[in-house]
Amino acid sequence: MTKRALVIVDLQNDYFPNGKFELTNIVPAAENAARLLRAARAKGEFVVHVQHVFASPEAPFFVKGTPGVEINPAVQNLEGEPVVVKHRPNSFLETDLNARLIAKDITDVVICGAMSHMCIDATARAAADLGYTVTVVHDAIATRDLEFGGVHVPAAQVQAAFLAALASSYAAIVATDEQLQR
Repeated sequence: MTKRALVIVDLQNDYFPNGKFELTNIVPAAENAARLLRAARAKGEFVVHVQHVFASPEAPFFVKGTPGVEINPAVQNLEGEPVVVKHRPNSFLETDLNARLIAKDITDVVICGAMSHMCIDATARAAADLGYTVTVVHDAIATRDLEFGGVHVPAAQVQAAFLAALASSYAAIVATDEQLQR
């Protein structure tokens, strides 16, 4: 029997307007993540919040003890919903996320949050490598413009490229409305 968990990755204040590292379309992504969260709670599904905390106080964002590192109120965890603290893009690396999922007999993970090209990508790939059936909710994630070799890559293209790669072998890519109907 399938047992599903919602994994909300790094929806923290520094990614939002007035934060230290604002992402493109973070507010609508968080609104969709909140919809997923309400539905998971209503169904009694396991919910895990992932919080990135940089080890160095000189980090550009997500510094321990600052308001920016806190989980955004749109998706704030309730008492009893675990918060997995990580220090790297992969939410499974050097954390107890996998142990928590195993303890709940989880087979499927639904991933939302930020950033599409970094922590969402790393977490989705790791989850698939660990044997989970993975779904990434494309309108409940956000990213930012990137640059490489003097080429500016708009956030929409960054997100499309990373989701296309995940869709090829690692995850089902769906919209919030589709996920809510599953």
